[in-house]
Amino acid sequence: MSGHSKWSTIKRKKGAADQKRGKEFSKLIRVITQAAKEGGGDPEQNAQLRSVLDKAKSINMPKDTIQNAIKRGTGEIEGADYIELTYEGYGPGGIAFVVETVTDNKNRTTADIRYVLSRHGGTLGESNCVQWMFDRVGLVLVPSEGIDEDDIMEVGIEAGAEEVVEDGGFYRITCSPQDFENLKKAIADAGYTIDTAELSMEPQTTVEVDEKKVGSVLKLIGLLEELDDVQNVYSNFDISDEILEKLAAE
Repeated sequence: MSGHSKWSTIKRKKGAADQKRGKEFSKLIRVITQAAKEGGGDPEQNAQLRSVLDKAKSINMPKDTIQNAIKRGTGEIEGADYIELTYEGYGPGGIAFVVETVTDNKNRTTADIRYVLSRHGGTLGESNCVQWMFDRVGLVLVPSEGIDEDDIMEVGIEAGAEEVVEDGGFYRITCSPQDFENLKKAIADAGYTIDTAELSMEPQTTVEVDEKKVGSVLKLIGLLEELDDVQNVYSNFDISDEILEKLAAE
């Protein structure tokens, strides 16, 4: 499992104090609008929109906000014209990263990402310079407390899961993107609480980061995630459990 996944779990357990709900709303509104633009405003016919709406509801986004975002996407009301852009590059210690954005201004987004990288030991690369190192997967996180591993594994495998791993208080269940909706439904129908369900990118191999560079790596990732146009940041760095324990205790 990548260090970034582990670090995300630690932040969740610590209460994710760095996540501001207003910023979460702003980012998700863009994704909802873009999903509706590409696949229509009916979530029953648009799997991408359906998945994003599940996430919006999980953070209690108001219904009016959701509907307005959908209507902007379908053109029923005026709004910004968003596009999806993906950036790739390298960070401290030779780590690779992929940054997914939704933006109405490509020049601004590129400049913001380039600025963060130049200030924190990273470099922007060409298209597909590192993306080939990652696989697109469906990811479902289920709190593991009180749940038998064999039971949830059976549900997952029958619904197309490729891997079920317990880590940091969660079962991380991954599958192919094609099986994602079916897996998510099967887990929910079995009565399990889903903490997170999303399409993600998993590194094929990882690069271990030593203690001297961990701070720089996490700061770079964190600053990228804070940019308004950035939706997701994926990386192939790994951190030892010993270092993670120190970070979790801070």
